[in-house]
Amino acid sequence: MNRWTVNSVVILGLVSIFSILLVQFVWMRSTVEMQAKNIAIQEKEDSLNLREFSQQAHSALREVLEQISTNHPDHTDLYGAIKQIKSNHFTVDFNEDLQPFYLETLLKKELYHQNIHQDFVYGIYDCFTDSIVLGNLIKFTKDSLYADSKHGLPGLTPESLNLTKDGHYFTVYFPNVKPKPIEAASFVSPWVYLVIIILFVIVFFAFSLGIIIRQKKLSEVKTDFINNMTHELKTPISTISLSSEMLMRMDLAEENHEKIHKYASIIFKENKRLENQVERVLNVAKLDKDQVVLDKELFNVNELLTEVKENFEFNQTEIGGLLTIDCDAQNFEIKADSVHITNVIYNLLDNAIKYCDGKAVIHIQTRNDKNGLIIEISDNGIGIKKENLKMIFDKFYRVPTGNVHDVKGFGLGLFYVKLIIEAHQGKIDVKSTPGKGTTFTIVFKYN
Repeated sequence: MNRWTVNSVVILGLVSIFSILLVQFVWMRSTVEMQAKNIAIQEKEDSLNLREFSQQAHSALREVLEQISTNHPDHTDLYGAIKQIKSNHFTVDFNEDLQPFYLETLLKKELYHQNIHQDFVYGIYDCFTDSIVLGNLIKFTKDSLYADSKHGLPGLTPESLNLTKDGHYFTVYFPNVKPKPIEAASFVSPWVYLVIIILFVIVFFAFSLGIIIRQKKLSEVKTDFINNMTHELKTPISTISLSSEMLMRMDLAEENHEKIHKYASIIFKENKRLENQVERVLNVAKLDKDQVVLDKELFNVNELLTEVKENFEFNQTEIGGLLTIDCDAQNFEIKADSVHITNVIYNLLDNAIKYCDGKAVIHIQTRNDKNGLIIEISDNGIGIKKENLKMIFDKFYRVPTGNVHDVKGFGLGLFYVKLIIEAHQGKIDVKSTPGKGTTFTIVFKYN
């Protein structure tokens, strides 16, 4: 996946998010406007309903008052006796004799005739003491219209009361008659939906973009690995082919033993190099599949390093590299797979040589502490920048040196080293200073 493809995905993603934002904004705006219209309609309907209810209640109470007011031939004088305190609360003044049971019956009848099918509470009050004389809740049911009631004051019955003195009034209250509440949260809900959708889209886009970037990096790493592997394998193959061709052209009958030995040595070394490269790739592949079985045995690390030093001096004769060893460890035996541990040491030495501008100077030291056996490998190479240190153990990763092809290798050496060390329950750490060198520290716990 190239950069143009990634940029295209990013642009399309941003355009998609912007489009969603625009659509959601338009939808939210229309929703808010519609809700505002619905609220206005609701308020208007509530106002009309309450106005109609008020007229019906006034008519019913006026009929009640006319029927209990026998001393008023002109019933228009009674209109002022009805007062509306709230939309669902009314008071009625009267100066006539009043039978509570008769009042209750009239209220039931007249309210029903006015199509007021609501529960109501009535109370009779004494004007002089402003105290309730009788109170009652009347329940409306479809079956019995208005059910029989239980009076609110114990011991009092409509028959036991004969209110013949002046100065009384009664109230009628409808508890279920009230304006419908307006949901203020309806204004908030579009914003909530918008935020949730946007967050979901952003998270999904970020997740998808992350996957694309990782796939792009993986593709680049694999491409670099294939190109580098081709180069690494092609070089020894070409050398072997050329040396073999020279041997074939030589007259073996002549005294050319020196040349024959030279070309045979080249073929051997390059073949060994090719074998090592293939083995390295195969080892990493096996490690990825957890197919490596460690053959642990007790062996002497100091003896291993001595052998490594001899091989290093033999291979670095022409280049002039220098390897020094300080075996300060008193407890120098560990239980591990000697083959893999030997490969680890050689991988670290190869890494030190590859990343050295000139003559490689490498120092290996062993010592003991409370954590276990410690092996330190230091070099005078170009060093590693801080931003690259955390990636040097990643598969296929090679520390950049300007031109990526200047450094040979597959980017598997340090990956293999870390896997082997961790397979032995060990630990590896690295410290580096650009321009001065790098130190790898390996810790093997005592068994």
